[in-house]
Amino acid sequence: MASSFSSSSPSLKDIVGELDRDSFVSLLGKLIGESKHVQNNPPDLVPKEDLVARHVLDALLPLSTSSGGGPLIVSHVSFADGRGNVIVEYPGTVPGRVVSFVGMHMDVVTADPQNWEFDPFSLGVDGDKLQGRGTTDCLGHVALVTELMRRLGETKPALKNSVVAVFIANEENSSVVGIGVDALVKEGLIDKLKAGPLFWIDTADKQPCIGTGGMIVWTLRATGKLFHSGLAHKAINAMELNMEALKEIQKRFYRDFPPHPKEKIYKFATPSTMKPTKWSYPGGGVNQIPGECTISGDIRLTPFYSPKDVINKLQEYVDDINANIEKLDTRGPVSKYVLPDENMRGRLTITFDGDMMTGIACNLDSRGFEVLCKATKEVVGHVEPYSITGSLPLIRELQDEGFDVQTTGYGIMDTYHAKNEHCLFSDMSQGFQVFVSIISQLEED
Repeated sequence: MASSFSSSSPSLKDIVGELDRDSFVSLLGKLIGESKHVQNNPPDLVPKEDLVARHVLDALLPLSTSSGGGPLIVSHVSFADGRGNVIVEYPGTVPGRVVSFVGMHMDVVTADPQNWEFDPFSLGVDGDKLQGRGTTDCLGHVALVTELMRRLGETKPALKNSVVAVFIANEENSSVVGIGVDALVKEGLIDKLKAGPLFWIDTADKQPCIGTGGMIVWTLRATGKLFHSGLAHKAINAMELNMEALKEIQKRFYRDFPPHPKEKIYKFATPSTMKPTKWSYPGGGVNQIPGECTISGDIRLTPFYSPKDVINKLQEYVDDINANIEKLDTRGPVSKYVLPDENMRGRLTITFDGDMMTGIACNLDSRGFEVLCKATKEVVGHVEPYSITGSLPLIRELQDEGFDVQTTGYGIMDTYHAKNEHCLFSDMSQGFQVFVSIISQLEED
């Protein structure tokens, strides 16, 4: 018979217990051992997330309805060969009631072993510190939520809410779509999760992340006239044109997209920003004034502005500068962007690379946010929600589809996508207790 709990019986924490270190570290070691083969950087590195998924399945299928006679309902869902997702449900007793943990992705970013102090593709254990690519992002969370579902399957507490875990493929790259959570949503396979809070487990530092930024990658190209630097009056310097144009574009961007009042409420560390990050030109001698120049960069946009509106405005800026290029600031007495005698004008083009991302502002009035904050304060000792203009793919789309998305995580922010990535077992253990507290609180509704 399933274990139950009430005011006079053991709590869910008493029933489920704490995160078992030996079991967690053993599973995490298997996952990190696959990390070399789940690096996501196509076309050179295409992950095979099923290598990770098989370890999740090995841990949970013995407790499943399909093969182990246990309570867990386990599904392996693939939209591409070798790149599956895993959905695990611990059924509750009341239809339509659910809490879900989603976003634990089974791919990782690349790692160059030559730049690490230890082997990134095997788990290193140094006391509390667990080292390797994916320990923080996000194989540590895969192991953590697998252990949660395993304990539910073993202890069989009587819950009104179903508890669902969704382990996903293809989070670290947006150039290929239709493989991970986007496909699960499109096929309606997780629609039932709209009935309760959805916790996206892929951030860090043990606190609720209540806001993220959108991202737009842009390329600004200037075309002028190449000429000898000793005859500067016969040239249109593409470098000068691009630098002055970018200065004007940034000025207008910050005028039209200033700090938003809601950024203080959500505790964003920075407002929306537009900045250059890459510079290139075709090459040539130092005595040649370049006729082409390209500057690339990104915009990080708080979720209170629309990326589409920004793109439209940037195109407006460029069109206006092209039409009035004589008015653009120059650099020196012969610097110019128009050669009337040759009927030649400098010109700018702006393009936008890849898929733009939209940031998220989590619903601060939702039950999901309330229980996450209470659980965090109980377990960690304090709760300090934060927002960043770093970008998380997919979650705004989930919110737009009607899911109550809240985000948190138990890795270490400073090691995200970094060399020498690691997490702490003590942090993951606290994460386990936060999840148990969330489930317990929702049982009171």
